[in-house]
Amino acid sequence: MIAKSIALCRSHIGSVKLLSSCNRYFQTSTASMVKVGDVLPNVDLFEDLPTNKVNLADLAKGKKVVLFAVPGAFTPGCSKTHLPGYVSKAEELKQQGVSEIVCVSVNDPFVMSAWAKDQQTAGKVRLLADPSAALARALDLTVDIAPLGGVRSKRYSMVVENGKITSLQVEPDGTGLSCSLADKIKL
Repeated sequence: MIAKSIALCRSHIGSVKLLSSCNRYFQTSTASMVKVGDVLPNVDLFEDLPTNKVNLADLAKGKKVVLFAVPGAFTPGCSKTHLPGYVSKAEELKQQGVSEIVCVSVNDPFVMSAWAKDQQTAGKVRLLADPSAALARALDLTVDIAPLGGVRSKRYSMVVENGKITSLQVEPDGTGLSCSLADKIKL
């Protein structure tokens, strides 16, 4: 019966995994996670206000951009380690040819603006809001973190040159602090 159900589900949704410890079915994404060589999606993010759209594809056109994502603004790992690392390393990265350093989070633009002020990122790191997780979904880098409100972005960093991803580091568990830190960026 279970095998027949799995086969039926696969034909409709792509793939299903059975977690035997609790006998529940989970749908896995049929999309494939973003990879080196892919082009950034044409997604609008927001800076400071909901009326200030920033198209990510346009932002990266003709530039070398470091883009990193965090699960949430004002969260401990993001505020104490991840973002401050990029703020302190901003000048060094810019001397190495990086035009923009961008931090993205699934938050509203007002929260990201307040976080930018709190972390003193002006002139160093741009904080862009992805309020509906449009970018996280387009990159297939979402993670469900119920205590933070549900769907968020996995923690990652990437280097983008003229719109094309040339380096990508995704945290193995989606939220940890290892390979996506500023001192690990691969220019």
